[in-house]
Amino acid sequence: MKLYILAVGNKMPSWINTAFLEYAKRLRQEFTIHLFEIKPEKRTSSKNTGQVLFAESQRIQAAIPAGCRLIALDEQGKQWTTEQLANNIRKWMQEGGDTAFIIGSADGLHHEFKASTQDVFSLSRLTFPHGLVRVLLIEQLYRAVSLIKNHPYHRI
Repeated sequence: MKLYILAVGNKMPSWINTAFLEYAKRLRQEFTIHLFEIKPEKRTSSKNTGQVLFAESQRIQAAIPAGCRLIALDEQGKQWTTEQLANNIRKWMQEGGDTAFIIGSADGLHHEFKASTQDVFSLSRLTFPHGLVRVLLIEQLYRAVSLIKNHPYHRI
């Protein structure tokens, strides 16, 4: 199974890239990880938030590999425990196919796009910088896989 992380935003600080790559390297034994950075739409006074999010959703749709299960990240989504995330990963592995996690821009994701995904997941009700969300997500994916594999990284 391949895991894709599609994130609106580019030009991340080096510490974000370093942390992301560290966990991606650790996950390579289990999954192929692909990060696609989606260029954010320019915010101008002539565009409202809905128009900006719609334009970004078009870019996201164009970047999604065919046949992927889509999981949107949104602060209003379901809050899974690490164990629940691990159980979902187990289920996805059994079902086959690839999974794409979608991280929106500072304004989130367009409501129609979120409605088109298989699930909407929240890392927290707190607001995080979008680069940090990448790191938190991939660390939680690594932690969930560690739990599945009975690796000592995850301790309950």
